[in-house]
Amino acid sequence: MSILLTIVIGAIVGALAKLVMPGKDPGGVIITILLGIAGSFVAGMLGHAVGWYEAGEGPGIIASILGAVILLAIYRAVAGRRSL
Repeated sequence: MSILLTIVIGAIVGALAKLVMPGKDPGGVIITILLGIAGSFVAGMLGHAVGWYEAGEGPGIIASILGAVILLAIYRAVAGRRSL
């Protein structure tokens, strides 16, 4: 999977992750989309490391959403503590 396709899927995944985890995010839509892109990359790297994906094969939408939701939860926990 090309990096450009991963970025596009990640942007879509960021929006979907926001729907899965509604609420106020300290950073808004741009941060959520960036976390979606990062979640897509994390899901791809983890999938390659575990052996779920072959060389050149990228993560699916569901794995990317899970990666983005995990990163969004971590981001909310860290950013929420800073604002206290």
